[in-house]
Amino acid sequence: MDIKALVTEMDGIVSQGAIVDAVKQFFADNASTSDYNGAATVNKQQMVEKMEGFAGAIAQVNGITHHCTLVDGNESASEFTFDFNMKDNSKIYWHEIIRRRWNNAGKVTHEEYFNAQ
Repeated sequence: MDIKALVTEMDGIVSQGAIVDAVKQFFADNASTSDYNGAATVNKQQMVEKMEGFAGAIAQVNGITHHCTLVDGNESASEFTFDFNMKDNSKIYWHEIIRRRWNNAGKVTHEEYFNAQ
């Protein structure tokens, strides 16, 4: 498996705002996630539901910037800035590092988010 090519493809999909599609395409069924706010998911279906809810709450995408990606073996780290206006009139501005662990089948088994601000 060419993890670097898979990461590049996944980051490209995320950069276009198709976050739900990226999860559906690249997550293993048993993939888990955790973030710096303490939220976690324990499988792909939970993450799809979480991202569908989040995407549905976005009123406007002001920008998604992919800064860089590092790959080492079956681990990757991608730096993004996300800037959204939400339907509840709040604003989200996240500058974060997304660390992913990949399996031999080319699927994400764990994704963790770190605040890069």
